[in-house]
Amino acid sequence: MGKRIAFVGAGALGGYVGGTLAHLGHDVTLIDPWPEHIEIIRKRGLELDGLTPEERFTVTKAKTLHLTEVQSLAKTPVDIAFVAMKSYDTAWATALIKPYLSAQGFVVSLQNCLNEETIASIVGWGRTVGVVASLISVDLYEAGKIRRTMAKGGDKHTVFRIGEPHGRITERVEELVGWFKGIDSSKATANLWGERWTKLIQNGMGNGVTAATGLTTGDCGRNEVIRRFQIKLGGEGVRVGQALGFQLEKIKGLDAEQLALASEGDADALRAVEASMIPKDSAPNPRANIQRPSMAQDMLKGRRTEIDAMNGFIAVKGAEVGVPAPSHAKLTEIVTKVERGELKASPANLGG
Repeated sequence: MGKRIAFVGAGALGGYVGGTLAHLGHDVTLIDPWPEHIEIIRKRGLELDGLTPEERFTVTKAKTLHLTEVQSLAKTPVDIAFVAMKSYDTAWATALIKPYLSAQGFVVSLQNCLNEETIASIVGWGRTVGVVASLISVDLYEAGKIRRTMAKGGDKHTVFRIGEPHGRITERVEELVGWFKGIDSSKATANLWGERWTKLIQNGMGNGVTAATGLTTGDCGRNEVIRRFQIKLGGEGVRVGQALGFQLEKIKGLDAEQLALASEGDADALRAVEASMIPKDSAPNPRANIQRPSMAQDMLKGRRTEIDAMNGFIAVKGAEVGVPAPSHAKLTEIVTKVERGELKASPANLGG
């Protein structure tokens, strides 16, 4: 028998990954708190879309459950449960699925931020695995419809990095890598924590900035003032990560130390970093005008953001190790005000 897989959270990333795995023949159950989303999938299937014709298909093989129906899993325990919820929903989502894990079942964090410790506090470290999704942009733009707005990584960039908290490459990690290769490029990593912090820096440079300004990713890169603020965010994140002892990976193709130097005024590093951040008009993305990170999407939908688990977390950790991260603290404050309706999203919020 194949492994029984559940996705607690069938939103943009969870729905994209879970739906694709179901399309590839895996036994997948999608669980989501948005009733209309689940009902639409049941009636019409889950419509997935991308930048190429091959990425456009309707998933009809995925099973679905409302939160109120999860107890039915007692009859068919779950071997692998992916938690694909917002960071602030991690604890209850993990507790929800824990009673329905099989004897060898485990939980995989398919999320932004560092949530493995929260998951492990509920199911144990031995039942906790992490998947870092690097440089991917997906959007749940309508119930039952998810689109990918960034090209696949292929052989140019490894999108999915899968690892154990203890760093050893295990059989279950290798199995997941094989599955994810059916979606996009994938690898096993012995550096889950370094990968997580690297992704946190990447998110910290983009998510909150787009949420605070209302701009797309591309427009942020074209605005010099905002671009320089993003570089400050990146450099602070690198220095905090280094102080915490993480082995950092490349950040959007940039060497971590180069990014930090650019944020600290090194002219050569700044030129190189800025050149990589300014969108290249020679190869336009047909969906560039709608490409926004998850936090900007949440802001547009009136949902709570993950700002405290992203930029706020970097600022807090920086304070703990004596490495100030004032740009992250400032952005956290601004995004919180925009989220509460005390400010309107505008480039002016960041001086742009």
